[in-house]
Amino acid sequence: MCGIAGYHGNAIAPDRAAECLGRMVAALRHRGPDAEGALLRGETGLAHTRLSIVGLQDGAQPMTSEDGRLAVSFNGEIFNYVELREDLKARGHRFRTASDTEVLLAAYAQKGLECLADFNGDFAFALHDAATRTLVLARDRMGVRPLFYAEHEGTLFFTSEPGALLALPGMTAEIDPVALDQIFTLWCPIPPRTAYRGISELPPGHMMIVKDGERTIRPWWQLSYPDRNDTPPPRRMEEQAEELRALLEDATRIRLRADVPVGAYLSGGLDSSLVAALAARTVTHGLRTFSLTFRSAEHDERDWQREMAATLDAEADSVECSSAEIAARMPDAMRHIGCPILRTAPVPLHLLSARVRERGMKVVLTGEGADEIFAGYDIFREARVRRFCGRMPQSARRTRLFQRLYPYLPGLKQQTPDYLARFFAFGSEALDDPLYSHRPRFRSTAAAKLFFSAALKEAIGDYDAAADLAAQLPPDFSRWHPLHQAQYLETAFFLPGYLLSSQGDRVMMANAVEGRFPFLDPRVVSFAAGLAPDAKLRGLREKHILKEAARGLVPARIIDRAKQPYRAPDAEAFAGAAKTLDTVLAPERLTEAGLFNVQAVGKLKEKVLKGEATGFRDNAAFIGVLSTQLLRDGTAAQSSQPLSSIGRS
Repeated sequence: MCGIAGYHGNAIAPDRAAECLGRMVAALRHRGPDAEGALLRGETGLAHTRLSIVGLQDGAQPMTSEDGRLAVSFNGEIFNYVELREDLKARGHRFRTASDTEVLLAAYAQKGLECLADFNGDFAFALHDAATRTLVLARDRMGVRPLFYAEHEGTLFFTSEPGALLALPGMTAEIDPVALDQIFTLWCPIPPRTAYRGISELPPGHMMIVKDGERTIRPWWQLSYPDRNDTPPPRRMEEQAEELRALLEDATRIRLRADVPVGAYLSGGLDSSLVAALAARTVTHGLRTFSLTFRSAEHDERDWQREMAATLDAEADSVECSSAEIAARMPDAMRHIGCPILRTAPVPLHLLSARVRERGMKVVLTGEGADEIFAGYDIFREARVRRFCGRMPQSARRTRLFQRLYPYLPGLKQQTPDYLARFFAFGSEALDDPLYSHRPRFRSTAAAKLFFSAALKEAIGDYDAAADLAAQLPPDFSRWHPLHQAQYLETAFFLPGYLLSSQGDRVMMANAVEGRFPFLDPRVVSFAAGLAPDAKLRGLREKHILKEAARGLVPARIIDRAKQPYRAPDAEAFAGAAKTLDTVLAPERLTEAGLFNVQAVGKLKEKVLKGEATGFRDNAAFIGVLSTQLLRDGTAAQSSQPLSSIGRS
C-alpha cells in the first residue's frame, strides 16, 4: 500500500511539473512514510510514497521496465504475484526484484490491458508506455484502492486522495452541491463524482486510457448475477459450504503474503472471526488481533472478541473508544476521509489503525465484504419482509416479522403496527422498482436534507439522486432476482463508496496501515454471485452458507448470535463538546459556507448538547453537517486557494 500521484499533458513546464509532484507527494506522506520517488518522462510525470510490505529492499517506485519502455506508480498488492511470476518466467521474462510491482510491468508487457483479468489483488496504478505515448490508469474490481483525477491548467493530474489534488498551486476546493445531495440520500457520491467540484474518481473495475490527447474511460470488470430464471444445478449445501471454505482458505493464505507480519481485526462477529481463524492456521508465529471496544453496551462486543481470541490462542490487543475520544479525533479523521459522512463509525477505526501502527504492524486482515456478497445486512431481510407484506397485506405476521429484524434497536420493537407499516412503507411501493430494497433507507436519510440552506437547495434544483443511481444500473439488472438486485446496490455502490473508503482506506492509511479483505477475492465474489438466493438468505437467516462453512472454525455461539452491525456513538458523542461545536458550527462559519440553514443547525446543536438528539434523522443530519463543516475547514487550510462559496452545478 502506498500513495501514487502524477500528471499527463504538455501544457506544464518542467519546473512547474516538479513543484506539482512535490506538493502531491507531501500531501500523501502518511500513506507511504518509508520512501518516496518521482520520475519525469516528457509529458508524463509519476510520483510515489511507499509503505514497504513486499520486496522491502528492491521495490522502490516509480519503477521502470528493464528496457525503459514502461514506467508505473502502483498502490496496493497483487496477491497472486508469485504464480504470475512463475508463468512469466516460463515465457522468457527476467526479474530484477522480488516485488509484485515488477510482475505488473512484465504482465503488461506480455498481454497489454488484458493482464488486468489475471490480477487477484487490490490496486490502483498509473502506467506510462513510452513507445505508444499512452498513459493507463486502472483500479481494482471492488474499489479497495482509490484513484482520483482532475483537469487543472490544461493538464490531467491524478492521485490516491483528493487532498493531494487540492495541494496543487491554484487548485480551488469547492463542495459540489449535487455530491452533497447524493451523500445525504445515498450515503456516498456516485462515481465519478466526488465531494469536490472538478475532482473525479475512477470507478471500481474501470480503466482510463489517455493517448493523443484523447481520454477513454471504460470498465474492465463488471459485477453480475445470473438471470432469476436461471436455475443452478442442484448441489448439497454441505458440498457448497466445503467449496466456499476452500476458497476462503486460499484467499486468506495469499493475503498473508508479505515481508512484514500480518495481523487481523477482530470485531466479535462471524466475518472477522472466520478470517482470523483461517489466518491463525497459516501464520507460523501466532496471530495478533486488534479489536475496538466501547463503554456503551449498545455498541460494545468485547465478550465475543475475547471468546474468539481465546479460541485462537491469539495475542489480542484492544483499544477502548470513548465518546469524548470520538469528538476529539473527528477533525483529524475528516482531514483524511475527504468526504462528508453521516455517522461517526470511521472515527474509532481511525483510532484502531493508530493502535496497530503503534504496535509495529503495517498489515491487517479484515472481514469487510462478507455482508455484501453473502446477504448479511438487515436491509436484505427487511426487503424480503416488505415484499411478503406487499403480497400478503392482511397477514397477521407482519408486525412480528418487522420486530424481528432489528433486535439491537429496542425502540423499534416498541412501535405500533401502524408506525411500522408507515416506516417500512410496505404495500405502497411498486415491487418492480429497481431501488425497492433501499427506498426506506434513502427516504430516512434524505429527511436530513431539512437542514440544507435555501441556496444549497436552489443549486441542487430538481436533481434526484435516487433516480440518477437507478439510471446507472446495468442493462441486465431487471432480470436478476430481487435479492441480487439489493446485493448489487450494496456491493457496487455503498461498499466502495463508503465502507472501503471513508471507513476503510482513508482511516487505515492515515496511519500507514494496509487492510486486506479475503472476502473480496475475485474467486469468492464470483462464487457468491452464482449461488442461489436461498443459499445466502434462507428465510430470514442471513449468510446461511457462510455460517455452515464456519462450523468447526468459529464457536457456535458466535456463528449463531444475533446480527450486531458495527456502530459507534453518533450525536451523543458530542454532548460534552460545546467548545468544539460552538467553533465549527458558529453562525458566521455556517453563513460563510452557505450550505446549511443556520437557525435549524443552531437548534440541532442545542439538542445535541442537551443529549436530546436521539432519532436517526437528527443523528444523520448532525454528523452530516458537522463532517461537512470540518471537511470545509480542513480543505480550506490545505488548499492553495480559499474554499469557494456555493455555486450551481
